[in-house]
Amino acid sequence: MEIKCYIQASAAISPQQSFEGSYEPQLLPLEARNLLRAQEPGYAGFIPPNSLRRMSRLLKMGLTTALQCLRNANAPVPGAIITGTGRGSLQDTEKFLHDIRTYEETALNPTPFIQSTYNSVNGLIALQQQCTDYNNTFVHRGFSFEHALLDSLLQIQEGAESVLTGGFDEMTLEHFFIKSRIGYWKSALTQPAEMLVSGTPGAIAGEGATFFLIGTAPGAVELMGMQMSYKPDAAGVSETLAQFLAQHGVKEEEIDLLVSGRNGDVRFDHFYDIAEKALTPATAKIHFKQFCGEYDTAGAFGMWTATQELLSGRHKTALIYNHFYGEQHTFILLQRH
Repeated sequence: MEIKCYIQASAAISPQQSFEGSYEPQLLPLEARNLLRAQEPGYAGFIPPNSLRRMSRLLKMGLTTALQCLRNANAPVPGAIITGTGRGSLQDTEKFLHDIRTYEETALNPTPFIQSTYNSVNGLIALQQQCTDYNNTFVHRGFSFEHALLDSLLQIQEGAESVLTGGFDEMTLEHFFIKSRIGYWKSALTQPAEMLVSGTPGAIAGEGATFFLIGTAPGAVELMGMQMSYKPDAAGVSETLAQFLAQHGVKEEEIDLLVSGRNGDVRFDHFYDIAEKALTPATAKIHFKQFCGEYDTAGAFGMWTATQELLSGRHKTALIYNHFYGEQHTFILLQRH
């Protein structure tokens, strides 16, 4: 018999005021570029000062979000640590590459190289919490967080009582510029409030870190299942959704919240039309990328948004649908108990 999985706690650092207190999503104004920056909290209560000064933004955000999630669950040591990231610490990677050029491959500081590796956040969490169990990081572009979530579910089915699962990515100005050259972002400054009706290609960039403690102990929100699909056509998305809901015994009319990754990119938004038309007109819709922007592991923030909505009592069953530039598609089903 399949073991049920529950979201026992969560935490998120995002462009929103999501880390502390009650969460009320805001359509934030943009001034210079199509980029939503994460609002970083104070790190003093989470990271020792001697370590804090040597850490990059992403390491601080990832470690602090993970520790806050564990604090929220009152569980200092998880049964496993599994994360996903599309790019890792871009700041450290860029610094190391610049140093190679500046110092002509001599007298290099190894710290940026060490911290630029994708599993640095996992290692820091494990060291600080003295967790010696299973530890893994997935780097699969738009499937990075989703593969971490899948591995977490497998670990729980194999006997783990709890798994700390997360996704994190940052956006540097250099990386923003590179991606703008290949059409990732909208060319004209577009406000999040206008994003969905802009009728233009590209998205608004974002960044953030999101963590969940998933386990077998009954909680308020059950993680019923997840389904991934690689490069489906429109018919494939429709078939995948129908099969996914049937597999979990959920009818379309029972879903009262759709958390959608629609980002205003006219090249790929038609996929979201399929999911919306499959559900009833009464289904509430939240387009979470208006609040966090687009990045490889934005789906983690979408799942966090759905969790917050269910915990508020406004909804019973939530479907999360997200894809990354039309290639990696994911459905996640959550239900409040």
